[in-house]
Amino acid sequence: MDFKINISYCKMNFDTIPKIENHLHLEGAIPHETLWQLIQKYGGDKSVSNIRQLEEKFNYRDFNHFLEIWLWKNTFIREYEDFTFLSEAVLNDLVRQNIKYTEIFISPSEFRKTLETNKIIEAISKSIVANTEIRVKIIVDVVRNLGPANAMKTLYEIIEMKNYGVIGIGLGGPEKEFPPELFADVFEKARKSGLKTTAHAGEAAGPESIWGAIHSLKVDRIGHGTRAIEDPDLLIYLSDNQIPVELCPLSNLRTRVIDSIEDHPVKIFIEMGIPVSINTDDPKMFGNSLSEEYQVLQDCHNFSDVDIRRIILNSIGTTWLDEKEKENLIRKFIGESE
Repeated sequence: MDFKINISYCKMNFDTIPKIENHLHLEGAIPHETLWQLIQKYGGDKSVSNIRQLEEKFNYRDFNHFLEIWLWKNTFIREYEDFTFLSEAVLNDLVRQNIKYTEIFISPSEFRKTLETNKIIEAISKSIVANTEIRVKIIVDVVRNLGPANAMKTLYEIIEMKNYGVIGIGLGGPEKEFPPELFADVFEKARKSGLKTTAHAGEAAGPESIWGAIHSLKVDRIGHGTRAIEDPDLLIYLSDNQIPVELCPLSNLRTRVIDSIEDHPVKIFIEMGIPVSINTDDPKMFGNSLSEEYQVLQDCHNFSDVDIRRIILNSIGTTWLDEKEKENLIRKFIGESE
């Protein structure tokens, strides 16, 4: 999907232009002040005595260290009202950034010991319904390291939750230890149930993970996909088959998937005609924002304002909105940007 763009405008302000996100984890987007309140609610934590120390915890040696901190953070989300509280804060933060639409990941199975999946989704949905300034759809991450049986259980729990904004499933967690092939039956059932599908692939594992997501899971989109750059045939396949990729450049830098932001293959993906969106992944854990992602594209990869606007408009085509909704959103974006 490509569009003619009116270039007669002043220099773009990435903070104020309308934007979308296809790859954003709710639990990784909790504002630090909100997380701090949750920590205090449950008696504090010896490893952090103030917000500054909390922020310092979000520096990672590698991807596995990031996963450790992810799980630590989740220990302070214990009640349904916590999900309503944090999701309200996340959505308000997105509105301040002028993000108009997001497909946001949640990981309810990580809380199953004490909370029910459907009630978690209902709690989050309260915030979605209450905030009329942003449109939100939910992607339920079935979480690799909890295994295929747990993933199937989660799927059955969410199939009837479409009225609460559930649009699809995702697959996150340790790629190498839990390859896509293990979850083929889960994704087949999801497709038959009318859910869209995506999988984290080519982030902590190489091109074989992406091939597995394509052939075994038959995904609608690829999450990250960064290491497709290691396989020229895979890049051609993604382009020829127009498989959208949810790129997260600064996330990849923070978790050491790439050594420098200049190493990110975003420009090659775009030049090859692979459909992409630019996303923050876990912005409050990585210290990034969507406007900073676009600024990086400009500063480090020489994208012009026109290039950025085209990327944003084209990324609407990679969402899971229906075609009429995509067209309406594109018109709104063009009208607001000019």
